[in-house]
Amino acid sequence: MTNILIVKDEVHIEATPSKVWEVLINPKYIAQWDELPENYPSENMSMGSKVVWEHPNGDQTVTTIIKAEELKELKLALYSSNWEVKPNEGDVAYLFKLEDLNGSTLLKIEIGDFSLLKDGQDYYDASVEFASEAKKVIKELAGSL
Repeated sequence: MTNILIVKDEVHIEATPSKVWEVLINPKYIAQWDELPENYPSENMSMGSKVVWEHPNGDQTVTTIIKAEELKELKLALYSSNWEVKPNEGDVAYLFKLEDLNGSTLLKIEIGDFSLLKDGQDYYDASVEFASEAKKVIKELAGSL
């Protein structure tokens, strides 16, 4: 049986969940800790929001918000048209969980399950690095709001 490949990381942020939430859904902040396509709309993301990257070879990568429980949990399904196996929506996802610690926030990040994909280990390894870097920027941004 294949090992589950889910990146798990967390960070304690000296900011309220509402400030952390703002950094997770506002494209002005998202663009500082994750990539967004040029000309992405400036409205806050919400349930059903999609980010679509068109690649030069014709492939597409899409993230879709499939759960948005304000100040608690944000889940984005990840999909790529070049994946040989097409997992069910949400089986490969970014999950951000916020825990209120009396005015500060514990942000838990889960990314995966990449074991469902042919090159899952590569996606997993890249996501470990992404989570490590993104949490630092999210912490800095939320702390400065």
